[in-house]
Amino acid sequence: MPRTTQLRTYTVRDGLLDEWVERWREEIVPLRLELGFTIGGAWVDRERNQFVWLISYDGPETFADRNAMYWASPAREAMNLAPDDYLLHTDDRTVEVQY
Repeated sequence: MPRTTQLRTYTVRDGLLDEWVERWREEIVPLRLELGFTIGGAWVDRERNQFVWLISYDGPETFADRNAMYWASPAREAMNLAPDDYLLHTDDRTVEVQY
């Protein structure tokens, strides 16, 4: 399958941005990496209370199939992390590298 990259922008609930980033870094990233995803970077926009990151997958399954595997994994369930507890809005865009 061709490499798929998503630019994800999350608007985080007031007062939870730093906690979200910590949980993302300590819990979400290791599992994503274990499942073959790559993280192209992550940024915080404090003025807008947003978290922005790049995630890619280049493997035998589609991005959607591998993403479903992530969400169905026992390790993801064990996180006890519901996105709605932290995130007000998400914007996921599939993007292509041009430069």
